[in-house]
Amino acid sequence: MLFKQAQLYGIKSGLVSLAFRKWKSARVRKGSLIKTSVGQIEILSITEIERGDISNEEAKSSGSKNLNELLNILDTRAQGQIFRIEVKYHSPDPRIKLRQDIDINSEEINAIKRKLDQMNRFSKYGDWTFATLKLIASNPQLKAQFLAAQLGFEKAWLKLNIRKLKALGLTESHKVGYSISPRGRIILKNLNSQ
Repeated sequence: MLFKQAQLYGIKSGLVSLAFRKWKSARVRKGSLIKTSVGQIEILSITEIERGDISNEEAKSSGSKNLNELLNILDTRAQGQIFRIEVKYHSPDPRIKLRQDIDINSEEINAIKRKLDQMNRFSKYGDWTFATLKLIASNPQLKAQFLAAQLGFEKAWLKLNIRKLKALGLTESHKVGYSISPRGRIILKNLNSQ
């Protein structure tokens, strides 16, 4: 579930407590935690709602200026049911702490290597993890399209899979591009020595 940056700041500050989406079926569940750029957002409830049952106050609680603005956004999707989703800020993104954790032993390093090997095995691009980490390390904050071109990967595929590296605490996202985290540098150094 994606949010605009202004909505994320609103959720974190407590000014935004609702989201409305038009989907064919629910894409989140009550109790889910969504990782975002401001931290983890918790889904408190999700219910189907009719277009005419949305109030102007609820629209404003979703970060819209008014009901008309919200309905115009929802109307951009031709088909689907409208879902009213109650949200709140939960906690900082745990990946931030993880990527700063450089106190890792050989057992943890080997566990990360096994995860990287598994990602490679199930990838259409083969051994992509080391090549990607190495290229990001030598080209910090390079746009994803240029990274993808240099690696011979599709941009959308690469962005999706860099998120997997980020989940392991190995990379950091920036407004433009990525960099290797302190934890990622340790893993990359270990991979380089093999």
